[in-house]
Amino acid sequence: MPRSCGRRTQPDRVMRPLGRVLRVFSSLLLVTLVSSCAKSPWNNPYPPDEVRQQVLYSSFHERPKHLDPAKAYSSNEYDFIAQIYEPAVQYHFLKRPYTLVPLTGEKVPTPTYYDTNGNALPGNAPADRIAFSVYEIKVRPGIRYQPHPALAQDASGRYLYHSLTPADLVDKHTLSDFAQTGTRELVAADYVHQIKRLAHPRIHSPILGLMAEYIVGLKDYAKQLAGEQERLVKEGKKSARLDLENTVISGVEVVDRYTYRIKIKGKYPQFVYWLAMPFFSPMPPEADRFYDQSGMAEKNIVLDWYPIGTGPFMLTVNNPNRQMVLAKNPNFYGETFPSEGMPGDAEEGLLANAGKTLPLVDKVVFSLEKESIPYWNKFLQGYYDASGVSSESFDQVVRVSGQGEVGLTDTMQTKGIRLATAVQTSTYYMGFNMLDSVVGGYSERARKLRQAISIAVDYEEFIAIFTNGRGISAQGPLPPGLFGYRDGESGINSYVYDWVNGAPQRKSIAEAKRLLAEAGYPNGVDAKTGAPLVLNFDVTAGGPDDKARLDWMRKQFAKIDVQLVIRNTDYNRFQDKMAKGNAQIFQWGWNADYPDPENFMFLLHGPQGKVKTGGENASNYDNPEFNRLFEQMKNMDNGPERQVIIDKMVEIARRDAPWLWGFNPKSFALYHEWYKNAKPNLMANNTLKYIRIDPATRAAKQKEWNRPVLWPVGVIALFLVIGTIPAVIAYIRKEHRPVKRNSPEGPTP
Repeated sequence: MPRSCGRRTQPDRVMRPLGRVLRVFSSLLLVTLVSSCAKSPWNNPYPPDEVRQQVLYSSFHERPKHLDPAKAYSSNEYDFIAQIYEPAVQYHFLKRPYTLVPLTGEKVPTPTYYDTNGNALPGNAPADRIAFSVYEIKVRPGIRYQPHPALAQDASGRYLYHSLTPADLVDKHTLSDFAQTGTRELVAADYVHQIKRLAHPRIHSPILGLMAEYIVGLKDYAKQLAGEQERLVKEGKKSARLDLENTVISGVEVVDRYTYRIKIKGKYPQFVYWLAMPFFSPMPPEADRFYDQSGMAEKNIVLDWYPIGTGPFMLTVNNPNRQMVLAKNPNFYGETFPSEGMPGDAEEGLLANAGKTLPLVDKVVFSLEKESIPYWNKFLQGYYDASGVSSESFDQVVRVSGQGEVGLTDTMQTKGIRLATAVQTSTYYMGFNMLDSVVGGYSERARKLRQAISIAVDYEEFIAIFTNGRGISAQGPLPPGLFGYRDGESGINSYVYDWVNGAPQRKSIAEAKRLLAEAGYPNGVDAKTGAPLVLNFDVTAGGPDDKARLDWMRKQFAKIDVQLVIRNTDYNRFQDKMAKGNAQIFQWGWNADYPDPENFMFLLHGPQGKVKTGGENASNYDNPEFNRLFEQMKNMDNGPERQVIIDKMVEIARRDAPWLWGFNPKSFALYHEWYKNAKPNLMANNTLKYIRIDPATRAAKQKEWNRPVLWPVGVIALFLVIGTIPAVIAYIRKEHRPVKRNSPEGPTP
């Protein structure tokens, strides 16, 4: 009987390939199960444990140019330094109208008035009798600076890092490379030292020109320092440190350890508002001694990069290409959340933290976001705690009723997002460089050219297209909400608008072309040379989101046959061009420093010209009559007489048209439900200390909104298994197939 020449296949060898497939499938299922149970979503951009802590997540879109409070004057810089430095006074977080309250000072100072003979005057004395105003500020004892190497001392009291040699700096690349830090108590002399720094010729403080007109002796002190600097340059000691500690300003004095005085020329009621700004925050002289050492600037170890303050936060990470981090100052002295506010604040939960020690969060993380769409997507995912409303996302967020009432869409309400709106004391404008030979000057030709452009650029259309109606066309330098602003027919700019059917109506393009022809440019051609009129527009467009705006602006000029060339640059380079007067037409804005018309009118005050004095008059406008009226208006109390002068100033500015007045924006802010104590404050910049986060809710929502879609993984795994089965079966059959052999006698029958 013939025997089978095959061999029996062992069970384990048959099952081995199938086992491998099953193990792969099981591993995929295990990964899916583990991932779905993870504490943090896959796409979380932050450390997993951090999201459950008191950490606030925000963003920035461009590196702040200055972190030195004597230099900084832009909103993106104040986002940081206002949390670090502490002036003597601040704005109450909750009260409206905006009210000053003490910060490091024991109280808000009130001036004492004196006549020319030094005799004290009553508080209601006429302004023309007041020769000087004296502000005495008392600092509260016990306030201490953040840990910083500039304040580090050894046991004998010698500063560890004030006499560094090149060898000492070899391994020092950042501030954190200095192993030791120190602190000390805040004293009145630190505030006086900061005022001296405003006059430093190498610092170029933007408010020196203005403050030198008010603070007694500051102008002479600035000249003294400039002379000393010039002497050092001649001696080949250009980088030598100017000694501020052993020099004096006649109008600024230290009374005792905790008291200092500032003497002001005449009456200037707005000065107390300036005392709430970072310009007048304290600076320890040790910081200058530390940072001014040879070799530090080459390593970018400078005050402009590493601030030092007494505030609730300190800058612990400064990586402008990725992230900037404010961490809680361990030496912060224990300011508490306000216990009173406005009617309705308690019902809104804004007093739930009354009396609690500030800050309420331990850290604020600012991540670099250059584009609005990625930022918006991360906000919807819960990775940013608050957001503005961009034009691209407006319809997704906001619902406007037939009565014009603004609310959130159902989608936003479902996510628990809240909307806060406020009319901003701000203006966005297009400015002309009045020093420019084409668009500048005060001739009738130049005025008509600027007036023609003012008519052509349709800001009503701009607001409708690019801000979703969130703003109103500006009629002059003052925004709504400030004394001096006029509404209705009496408030329109008659050089650009007519009053028609109870509303302002922009003049026609035909009128703009007529003015252009009278300016010497019929049909956009220079009547003298026959060359087309080409104007340059300097902007800080950040990316593709700005292309539509710039295209729109070109079309506005094209309506009157004027060619517009866009010169795009980053904000820091833009500021340099403005300082040197190299821009022809530019776009800029201004947020109120304090709630007074003087804070906007000074933007057109000749002595504040940016090129001439480094001031904030970016258009370099210099009309003698406007200047005279400004000097008369600035020190007055609000009332009918002040209103008359303001009306005259506004009329002069409208006629000269140094600005296209642009628009006054309305702010829309969105807050996730875990973001507590959200109340817009258009004056204060130091509000991060009041914010509280509910991290448990945030973590839960992030997980809910970022669940990975894992069923495709299972489907793919299943298909892999199914696709592998035929191969496994074929393999098993191959293993079972009999192997035929030839016998020695020949083939088996």
